[in-house]
Amino acid sequence: MLEEITVAFGEGAGQSFPLGATVDAYGVNFSIFSKHSKEAELLLFDSLEDLQPAHVFRLTPEKNRSYHYWHIFIPGIGEGQIYAWRMYGPFHPSGGLRFDAQKVLLDPYGKCLAIPSKRSRRAAALPGDNSASALKNVVVHSSAYDWEGDVHPRHPLCKTIIYEMNVGTFTSNPNANIATQKQGTYLGVIEKIPYLRDLGITAVELLPVFAFDPQDAPEGLTNVWGYQPLSFFAPHPHYASEKNPLAALDEFRAMVKALHRANIEVILDVVFNHTTEGNQDGPTLSFRGLANETYYILGQDKSTYADFSGCGNTLNANESIVRRLILDSLRYWVKEMHVDGFRFDLASILSRDESGKPMSYPPTIWDIESDPILANIKLFAEAWDAAGLYQVGCFPGDAWNEWNGRFRDDVRSFLKGDNNIIRSFAYRMTGSPDIYENEERSSNQSVNFITCHDGFTLNDLVSYNEKHNEANREHNRDGTNSNYSWNCGIEGPTDNPEVEKLRNRQIKNFLTVLFFSVGTPMILAGDEVRRTQHGNNNAYCQSGELGWFDWSLLKKHQDIYHFTKQLIRFRLDHHYLCGKHRKTLREMLTEESIQWHGVKLHSPDFGPQSHALAATMHYVEEEVMIHLMINTYWKKLEFQIPPCHSSHSPWRRCIDTFLQFPNDILSWSDAPPLKNSSYLLEPRSIAILMSKAQL
Repeated sequence: MLEEITVAFGEGAGQSFPLGATVDAYGVNFSIFSKHSKEAELLLFDSLEDLQPAHVFRLTPEKNRSYHYWHIFIPGIGEGQIYAWRMYGPFHPSGGLRFDAQKVLLDPYGKCLAIPSKRSRRAAALPGDNSASALKNVVVHSSAYDWEGDVHPRHPLCKTIIYEMNVGTFTSNPNANIATQKQGTYLGVIEKIPYLRDLGITAVELLPVFAFDPQDAPEGLTNVWGYQPLSFFAPHPHYASEKNPLAALDEFRAMVKALHRANIEVILDVVFNHTTEGNQDGPTLSFRGLANETYYILGQDKSTYADFSGCGNTLNANESIVRRLILDSLRYWVKEMHVDGFRFDLASILSRDESGKPMSYPPTIWDIESDPILANIKLFAEAWDAAGLYQVGCFPGDAWNEWNGRFRDDVRSFLKGDNNIIRSFAYRMTGSPDIYENEERSSNQSVNFITCHDGFTLNDLVSYNEKHNEANREHNRDGTNSNYSWNCGIEGPTDNPEVEKLRNRQIKNFLTVLFFSVGTPMILAGDEVRRTQHGNNNAYCQSGELGWFDWSLLKKHQDIYHFTKQLIRFRLDHHYLCGKHRKTLREMLTEESIQWHGVKLHSPDFGPQSHALAATMHYVEEEVMIHLMINTYWKKLEFQIPPCHSSHSPWRRCIDTFLQFPNDILSWSDAPPLKNSSYLLEPRSIAILMSKAQL
């Protein structure tokens, strides 16, 4: 046993605050919450691969407990010390208690996670001592990092272009042309910053980087998306290039620092709705063995778990202890890790009370948006959950921006030629005023996207009618069946040149609508080069080539990359497209004159079988006019063009998705002027004309 000495924290007793492992000049204070436990043990390991702890400290209620907090101070140790916990208490599932003293437990406030080579998820779910194969924490001194004057880019939402990506799959492919050691890591992302800058995006939205369980996947496969969290503080250790567990912290911060220097923000996809411990048959890793009835929403008999997440359990987000955990985690990632925003997975769960009922004023959501530390960061909500609660347009709070699932579905439906969708499509392009009834909301509140990690890639959206998830080993039962996709005539890859032209055109159509719609645009990594998952719309467990970014596609689909790059530049260079003045949706729709047309001027056809729409937008402050024409019909259509104002230049054709690279998208200076009063638009194509005031 390590010798106890009298120090600032007291004579080895420690103190209840701060939670987690806190380093000072003399040693480390440990504190953990566990309400109904009777005894606690702190375990210290000399090596990650040790079969048993080198030191076991038995904590007593008389000396080491304050209310529901167990604490102890260990002198003579510091950063790098490997530790874990055991808790003793009743195993009474019907009463909500699941203590198991044979299980090694993670510290919920642990800032670093260590994974032994013999780690076994199964051992944590079966009876018996799992010391040899258990996850452990590592003591860190996070505030000691040198940020070298790092500054948050602080892009206004109106100037934000989001690029959703997975740290692991982005650079895992050997053709990424980076050092093998850096492939699939935080440092690998740094190597690709020149690519991100050239593309023009202003923010990366990273799939979960909180430490997650790669073993939470069908047998023989690996969880790569990360939506099975182990910790809300520790960065995922497998994304580090070095085997030293502490490397994950330094390399994550190095990535953030490098992205900031490139003027790119870092948004984290965070999962505060469930954990990887799953249902009653899942492993005991941390929360379940510490305070099961506190951390989770339980079933009626308390031996089961309410499942609003679709992953076996639901975090009890509005319970005071859990609420503080969430707030402390967010503050930590902002203060100590310098991130710029968060996207909340299944955010509607955060509005449920301990019985699962939605609350009108959920404390956790209001605490997040009113916290002064979080005041300058971006908040994005996936405003629904897996149990049917759908809050797009009515998510609680004032500062939240929302993933607009209706935008995705309605745009997909209209561009593939469905009936009865044209009016909804018009709403989506203009900021979804039918959804966002609160007229004081920002015109950028709607996060518009066509694809995201969950579902088809953009290439697969135009290449498959059905999902093909056989590689997931769940008999193609997983993943959504509602894809609103169209294979353009042939299922899967093809050498047919006409089908390929149509697919390219459809991809450009989707991208054009995305970047010319009111709202904040988000693209999925790889869509700009037609990355494919071969029809798999749920590739969460695909750690090989099927899930990787294929860098050879940059050359193969240079035309799509160029088109995407030019769209981004077009949007950022033209203030009126991205709402430079932070206007509300009401102001956008009233002050910027929008005139709807069909193939004939001032005669829009919003009928059930209409497949053509045109709109003229006059941006008064910028003295610019844009005329948009969309033909989702399978035949060419001739659109009448409105006359330009007498003080404006003639119309110039900046975009026509039917034309081939490089004429499909042109800058204003290169765009040809039009002389006719009509425009012949080919089948399934979009054209955009522009007119500027003459000086």
